[in-house]
Amino acid sequence: MLEVANVAKTYEGKPLLRGVSFTVRQDETLCLLGPSGSGKSTLLLIIAGLEAPDGGQILWDGEDLALVPAHLRDFGLVFQDYALFPHLDVFDNIAYGLKMRHRGRESIQARVMEVLELVNLGGFEHRRVTDLSGGEQQRVALARALAPQPRLLMFDEPLGALDRALRESLLAQLRRILQETRLPSIYVTHDQDEASTIADCVLLLHEGEIVREGAVHEVWAHPGSAWAAEFLGLGNILDGQVLDGKAHVDTPYGSFRVQCAHAHRAGDKIRLLARPARAGAGSTVHGRVADVVFQQDRFKVMLEGGLFVYLDAAPKIGQKVSAKVLIECLG
Repeated sequence: MLEVANVAKTYEGKPLLRGVSFTVRQDETLCLLGPSGSGKSTLLLIIAGLEAPDGGQILWDGEDLALVPAHLRDFGLVFQDYALFPHLDVFDNIAYGLKMRHRGRESIQARVMEVLELVNLGGFEHRRVTDLSGGEQQRVALARALAPQPRLLMFDEPLGALDRALRESLLAQLRRILQETRLPSIYVTHDQDEASTIADCVLLLHEGEIVREGAVHEVWAHPGSAWAAEFLGLGNILDGQVLDGKAHVDTPYGSFRVQCAHAHRAGDKIRLLARPARAGAGSTVHGRVADVVFQQDRFKVMLEGGLFVYLDAAPKIGQKVSAKVLIECLG
């Protein structure tokens, strides 16, 4: 089991990671999700042993890895830019780590063939990596990381350079591979859809701190803060003012009664999450249409002031509409 304990890192005099702690258990895929600059990739490099923390510990089964160099940590790492050796063919790229471990020729041959089948590249062993597509190159990079049978697998934005259709296809394959190999994994991304598809557990990283963690369905259901809800694209963030102690809240789009775990008094300023709801459920908001965009099977309707709702039919710009939303207090 990997344990990250109170890891801190400063970059150019500014804190980049602020006491980050978490664990990754066997068979678990943990996703570090956050915007660019939140410290995700730096944290991955620290775990890999490619960068030193300013404070805290990286432990494996209780052993401090501070003095263990990267090549002895037995962690696999897959980058966005593949980092393949262009002068080597597919076989030799995958075999590289095995040769560094002084595995025998027959053992290397068998293992390379095994991981090629695992990533659906059987028969590609003598291809030049420079002749492969982006998706094929990324699968070679994954096979190379898998070949030495690492005790932990790490991914740093591995699908960021691929188009959407290919990204979705590879994500499904990667999920299957992780389930088959049962390797503990850390997956770094800024993409919410990737995180919700691949992860068992999600850590939201914001300005070097973990602001929310939990199973995917828990984090999406209860983001816990206005920043998390906005970053995950869960709905509208509304500013409100409490009208009475029973959380009767006034907003620019109407007054609502909301359930809130926090204690509030009349006059308090609070923030609300308004999620799109199907007809017949939730509270009703009113507004004038500012813009309409078709998204898959319904219309995303922007109202004046910034709030958006989803409707089955497209209204006209300037038309007054009413729609249902689910209101949640964010404190």
